[in-house]
Amino acid sequence: MVSPSVLDVACCAALTGTALAADALRRRLRVRRRGFGTLADEATFATLHTISRASPSLRSGLDRESARKAARHLRVLLGADAIALLSAREDEGGEDGAGDRADRLAGGADGPGRLLVWDGAGAHLHAADALFHARPVLVSGRPRVVAPELLDCEVPLCRVRVAMIAPITVDGRVEGALAAYVPAASAARVRAVGEVARWVAGQLELAELDSSRARLAEAEMRALRAQISPHFVYNSLTTIASFVRTDPVRARELLLDFADFARYSFRNPRDFTTLADELRSIDRYLLLERARFGERLQFSVEVAPEVLPVAVPFLSLQPLVENAIKHGMGGTRARFHIRIVARDSGAEAAISVEDDGVGMDPDRLREVLARGAGPAGRERRSGAGAGIGLANVDERMRQVYGDEYGLTVETAVDAGTRVNLRVPKYRPGVFPD
Repeated sequence: MVSPSVLDVACCAALTGTALAADALRRRLRVRRRGFGTLADEATFATLHTISRASPSLRSGLDRESARKAARHLRVLLGADAIALLSAREDEGGEDGAGDRADRLAGGADGPGRLLVWDGAGAHLHAADALFHARPVLVSGRPRVVAPELLDCEVPLCRVRVAMIAPITVDGRVEGALAAYVPAASAARVRAVGEVARWVAGQLELAELDSSRARLAEAEMRALRAQISPHFVYNSLTTIASFVRTDPVRARELLLDFADFARYSFRNPRDFTTLADELRSIDRYLLLERARFGERLQFSVEVAPEVLPVAVPFLSLQPLVENAIKHGMGGTRARFHIRIVARDSGAEAAISVEDDGVGMDPDRLREVLARGAGPAGRERRSGAGAGIGLANVDERMRQVYGDEYGLTVETAVDAGTRVNLRVPKYRPGVFPD
């Protein structure tokens, strides 16, 4: 795999050395930008600017819509009269049958692939043959130059005379092809098409990584819900049932608390929420647990009003409270106190969940948190005991905000436990519902 940054530099170098591509890019600059001393500097800036315009759509994967949005920028990048983007897959037809019609225009269904988009001149003359010319590339993964006699254009002024086709290869498999159509080919142009195709492949690899992270986050959320559901639901309903005859009013109130908690816990797993909503759900949870444990369980909450609207990952605090009760009480009959504190800390909200329970050996804690790091850790997690909620929340916080935002835990045997986390107040692209 070639990193996108390397591809950007390589692509830029290849294209700025191609006179026609540089001329096309310079025409896009309406005025000479201050700070660029040479035409080569301006062409380099224009190349990078065009790359940045094409990136967002390709980060969603390669389909008709993303190809349509990226094609114009890629054509400008290459200084081509037309380009075509093709997919090696055959399962992207639209609901209106657009995919089938495109297949018929692109040479029928005899072989792999489909034409996603044609952008530029000559669509009515050459788009129907684009897939036919690209299929050898989709099958072999090797680039190809289609000579003028094979394009066979009978229009005297048509500039689509030569096709340079490069494979788009992701993780060793051909996902598609990029075809650039120009009046004449050169070694520099062929290299440029290959570099751009590799850059597109890099964006698609990043798209797959984003998708894998989203699936992992959803799997982590399902694991949390599976942890919450069996024991807590059974214990809560049993507790509520015990009050039905002796205190029906309280039984009704607890049942409503349980319904509110369940409704919150089983919402869309990809959501962010506000700290206020997360704390409201925790309050319901603690009321249900208090009904079960009675006066043994004490809790207090201290929250600065400024941090209540802060966006936090869904179910990022409740597992910490559940972990404290499940493992901190340690089967003792002594009173157990949980303290939740959320303070304003400049650009962040500083949150802690503290208990005065049995604590944990620090070495054991490191082992528990290590289960959340990497595939091997996730394989062992099914057999984990105490602290599964800690490992899950720690991993999700690192995935969302970066490694510097993982949990910090202060604990020792018979000394209680304090879990600290920090949440940025303002995170681009993160908004509570």
